[in-house]
Amino acid sequence: MPQLILVVDDEPKIVRLARDYLEKNNFRVVTAADGQSALTTARREKPDLIILDLMLPNIDGREVCKILRREGDVPIIMLTALSEEVDQITGLEIGADDYISKPFSPRALVARVRALLRRTKGDIKTPNVIRIGGLEIDSEKYSVTFQNNPIKCTPIEFKLLQIFASHAGQTLTREQLLDTLHGSSSSVDRSVDSHIKNLRKKLELASNQSMIETVYGIGYRFTES
Repeated sequence: MPQLILVVDDEPKIVRLARDYLEKNNFRVVTAADGQSALTTARREKPDLIILDLMLPNIDGREVCKILRREGDVPIIMLTALSEEVDQITGLEIGADDYISKPFSPRALVARVRALLRRTKGDIKTPNVIRIGGLEIDSEKYSVTFQNNPIKCTPIEFKLLQIFASHAGQTLTREQLLDTLHGSSSSVDRSVDSHIKNLRKKLELASNQSMIETVYGIGYRFTES
């Protein structure tokens, strides 16, 4: 069955544009025009991916994203204003996996949807279970635990952790991480920093350890201590 996309925006023209192009590319589409309807539809339909505008009536997109992240790990692409970089970074920090700026090319949107769905389906070649100290990453169960206590990760955070843990002790450049996550480092080069920042906080809160080191001027390194 074709994958289901939830498009959330209060501008009918944008909804129609996104829906038409997604359906032409063999996706099923459901829509919502405000935050409360978005939550209701997401809970009922359980979409494979959500395209979510930041500025929504009733409940804004930031709050919708926070609620969705508390309830599950559905991939989320935020729609943001072209000139508002702070909105793009904020969206990533509250749990969105990617963003696209308005006005957008519908072909670019479809490409982002396909790319995010691919990279959140566990396409990278890593062991099914990775154990480092008290940390366990299980790709089949899609779970992360530290000393048997669960750590909730977004799809991108989970994939980042898989990459780091599979290369423990090695320094990975931002370009290497971006290439693995996005296929290129051209348009989303700020996103990896926000995802790593969020992942680092979660790991430190669970373990009281600093597992991800910043190697200044180069990238990041996962430590086994």
